[in-house]
Amino acid sequence: MTYLALDVGERRVGMALSQTGTLATPWEVLVRSSKAEDFRRMARLIREQGVDVVVVGHPLNDDGSAGPQARRIERYAEALVEALEQAGLDVDVVLWDERMSTLRAQEAMIEGGRSARTRRQRIDAAAAAVILQDYLDTQAASGPGPGRAALDPEEEIS
Repeated sequence: MTYLALDVGERRVGMALSQTGTLATPWEVLVRSSKAEDFRRMARLIREQGVDVVVVGHPLNDDGSAGPQARRIERYAEALVEALEQAGLDVDVVLWDERMSTLRAQEAMIEGGRSARTRRQRIDAAAAAVILQDYLDTQAASGPGPGRAALDPEEEIS
């Protein structure tokens, strides 16, 4: 199975891939334009890479509740599901708790000796890789676990 993770921000979407289901790799940073254009670019990547599962970072509050930002991402993910279906792609889309992913990515990049300039340019893709690695590790350890919410376009998220 091939996995794509998205770290959705206001201006950029960090993307990471795993072709093996065991190791997440930062892929690219998509500078956002319109939702429709973003989804077209994602659909093209999904086709090119043969993606089976899209893992979308879900920014929950520290107590696990969904605040305004998490609800915005839920709506974004629902719209992505619809866009992918319209593009003829049968891909699972999963929301995954992303708490602390950017901080963990930043720390890993610093430990790896990345310059401040490189960190600014690649932090979103690195955060997506952290999200995806967490998802993959959890799946390997115990199957679907806490933090997972599969999106069904017919089902309303509360």
